[in-house]
Amino acid sequence: MKLRFVSAGAAQGLVRTIARVAGIEVEGQFGAVGAMLERLVAGEPCDVVILTRAQVDMLLSQHKLAGEGIADLGRVPTSIAVRSGDTPPRVDDADSLRAALLAADAIYFPNAVKSTAGIHFAKVVEKLGITPQVAPRFRTFPNGSTAMAAMAQATGNPIGCTQSTEILATPGVTLVAPLPLGFDLATTYTAAVNASAADPRAAADFVARLAAAAAQRRHAGFN
Repeated sequence: MKLRFVSAGAAQGLVRTIARVAGIEVEGQFGAVGAMLERLVAGEPCDVVILTRAQVDMLLSQHKLAGEGIADLGRVPTSIAVRSGDTPPRVDDADSLRAALLAADAIYFPNAVKSTAGIHFAKVVEKLGITPQVAPRFRTFPNGSTAMAAMAQATGNPIGCTQSTEILATPGVTLVAPLPLGFDLATTYTAAVNASAADPRAAADFVARLAAAAAQRRHAGFN
């Protein structure tokens, strides 16, 4: 069986884990939620949609999703990462987070216009008052997965920020901690069946599998 997805990159690891166990072939797009929403609205063919709860509610109101077969997968915190083997810095308050970012020679994160984590992290850096100092060290990528994969291969003293699920799913990087209180963000992701799914029954069954996989969701980084 084959299912097509238009999904937030934050859910990619979970989707592939559940699909592998179920013997389902995964196709489609995983990436920054803004870009994924644009693809769906433009008519990208898919069976299962995974976006933020707010985006799913908007698409439901526009009748672009089926009214049944909808499941919240959980909340995903935007988090700090380093390469595996690097000493994790303290990031538990504003001062330690500021110091960790200033100490890094490269800062990896996803698109600051279309990705949830990227948009938020750019605001965090601005709130910390260090944008002029660290902006030349920004290394941005289309989504968190590609940002983390690039950081895993980097030299020097890099640091990264994206959704915890993307960090946990990427070899070569280690989750340090969620952003500290006052700078934190946890995003609820929701799975739904596309109104024009080629196989709506199989799509709904897969959404049900995701909803039932509580242990796998926690392991993947969903709270």
